[in-house]
Amino acid sequence: MAGGLMAPQRGGSKGRYRPMSEINVVPLVDVMLVLLIIFMIAAPLLTVGVNVDLPRTSADPVSSPDEPLSVTIDAEGRVYIQETAVTLEELVPRLAAIAEARQGRETRVFVRGDRAIAYGRVMEVMGNIAASGFTRVALLAEQPTGQPAARPGAR
Repeated sequence: MAGGLMAPQRGGSKGRYRPMSEINVVPLVDVMLVLLIIFMIAAPLLTVGVNVDLPRTSADPVSSPDEPLSVTIDAEGRVYIQETAVTLEELVPRLAAIAEARQGRETRVFVRGDRAIAYGRVMEVMGNIAASGFTRVALLAEQPTGQPAARPGAR
């Protein structure tokens, strides 16, 4: 027990005890492992955004070292930049302002469209973004569950 008393020292008086001066690190390690597991489980749940039902695809996921801008079109056709609702007329000026604050028009823009909306609405939003000078615009989709991603050149 940490901070407890030990048996009397040899050769010393029988009524004197010395305090235990060892540090027990096992409880500290146990707590740290529990916290690590909690954060590993909770971290994926912390991604926030507009809830949309993305279509499924078997294409490989795109990896990027920089944080992309996310433009979302929900089932009612409303447009969002990250989690902020904007009109179609406000979309390009707001994207331009955000991109200038970051690194210019080379900012990657991901367009997420709910599967319930018309394809034309998604293309209208993508067309406005591309026409304003953004060159790195991509559509996002979900991987189908239970199937591995298709490899290029594989049939």
